[in-house]
Amino acid sequence: MIRPRILLTGGTGQVGWELARALAPMAEVVAPPRSALDLADPEAIRRGFRDAAPALVVNAGAHTAVDRAEAEPELARALNAVAPGILAREAAHAGVPLVHFSTDYVFDGSKGAPYTEDDAPAPLGVYGRTKREGEEAVAAAGGVYLVLRTSWVYGTRGHNFLRTMLRLAHERDELRVVADQVGAPTWSRMLAEAAAAILAPFRAGRGWEIPWAASGTYHLAAAGETSWHGFAEAILAADPARAGQRARRVVPIATEEYPTRAPRPRYSVLDSGRAARELRVALPEWREQLRLCMG
Repeated sequence: MIRPRILLTGGTGQVGWELARALAPMAEVVAPPRSALDLADPEAIRRGFRDAAPALVVNAGAHTAVDRAEAEPELARALNAVAPGILAREAAHAGVPLVHFSTDYVFDGSKGAPYTEDDAPAPLGVYGRTKREGEEAVAAAGGVYLVLRTSWVYGTRGHNFLRTMLRLAHERDELRVVADQVGAPTWSRMLAEAAAAILAPFRAGRGWEIPWAASGTYHLAAAGETSWHGFAEAILAADPARAGQRARRVVPIATEEYPTRAPRPRYSVLDSGRAARELRVALPEWREQLRLCMG
């Protein structure tokens, strides 16, 4: 039996690595390395798409270094805005659906309540702006697509808040962590498995048949909310190597005490109710995800 192909970009990233494993049971996952498919090279993207001849495209590649994006706006735009648009147009032309991952940073954080898909984006920095441009490019391509917005992604691989806190807890006597930015930490594995669960019912024949009515943007993040400070405290408490920690307390600080090149939204919790209602997928509360990740 011939298995359909999924073209996965960003396969070495923390979400992409998990996606490659979550999607493998339902298809042949083609995840070209950067040397074969450079998202900063439009022609390489088109060539990579043609070579893969996929039945589905999953775009997990992005410029995710929020502060560095301020100094690399053109590269951030190439990876976060131009590349998704090219992939979406290629997919639309071939008649195959596309799944694209986006971010809570498309919002400015001023709402003070969980953001729904109907709220108007207002990104604060280059990262958020270019990710929003990528969303718009995907929607404008004319094909069937799912944009999955998530938040505060972490995991046991790559550069992320979880790994940083675990390292610093064993190097420092005290951690000082921002307490006035609120979001929902989302485990990369849980996100990947949720994406696979979304796609499973649409599997048909040699590909995926996602109806036009389902095409659009969905929020897919952990339930609940916390601050970076609260997340750090929970990480240290769950650390299997807790006995070896030097840090004995996590001190809450204000955003102004930890200046960064890129501004961050103060409140970027996503309301994932639409995904639960229409796609029948919901992620557990953030503390439960952290428990599973650290277990």
